[in-house]
Amino acid sequence: MRLTERQVTQFHRDGFIILREFLSTSESSALLNAAKRHIALATDPVETEEEYHNIDGTTSTLRRLRQVYDRDPLFQRWMTHHKIRPILKELLNDTPVLTLAHHNSIMTKFPSEISSTCWHQDRRYWHFVNDNLLSVWLSLGEEYLDNGLLEFIPGSHTMPFDPEQFTPTQCFRTDLEANRSLIEHRVHSNLNAGDIVLFHCQTLHSAHANTTQETKISFVYTVRGAQNVPLEGTRSAAKEIVLL
Repeated sequence: MRLTERQVTQFHRDGFIILREFLSTSESSALLNAAKRHIALATDPVETEEEYHNIDGTTSTLRRLRQVYDRDPLFQRWMTHHKIRPILKELLNDTPVLTLAHHNSIMTKFPSEISSTCWHQDRRYWHFVNDNLLSVWLSLGEEYLDNGLLEFIPGSHTMPFDPEQFTPTQCFRTDLEANRSLIEHRVHSNLNAGDIVLFHCQTLHSAHANTTQETKISFVYTVRGAQNVPLEGTRSAAKEIVLL
């Protein structure tokens, strides 16, 4: 599968694109069922909502399963899917490589007031030579604002920001007028099972808490260009690579 010229232009202009019905119903259902099995086990490594929000307490709400490439052959097949490879190569203008140290996850949003995600750029935790990375977000069910749909700020991947515009934990500050003016331009589009979103590692994005009664489950992984190597001694260099 190849992208149209319009889709490539849109990605480089906005910092993200949506590809509808990328996986069939049977493919996305199989991944969802496998994800539910692993979520029920909640085997380490995982991340909790309390950990993400730096909340102390006795409760523990799962936010994501980490290192899912090694959890199930079905997950490996999705992350190396033959249909996605030429698309990633086209957008990166380089041979795509899975970054197993980051965004190699199944994301959950349980009904919870603390399940919101601040405005941020994914590059905040990563250490590579350049910013030639993008994430692949696969919806495994309906996603809309009330259950925590992602929102994006178009073009923010090319905008220069000062460190002062972010908190110490690298959340985009909402108490600054300049930031609030930019956030007003946020956009979103509901997703269905099998839809994917491709977004640049510098594109600002966020998600509200899940105020419904159903858990939302999504799959996300990140790829980099082969020439964009991780910096030695950092977490980004801690895992083996998978060349696509």
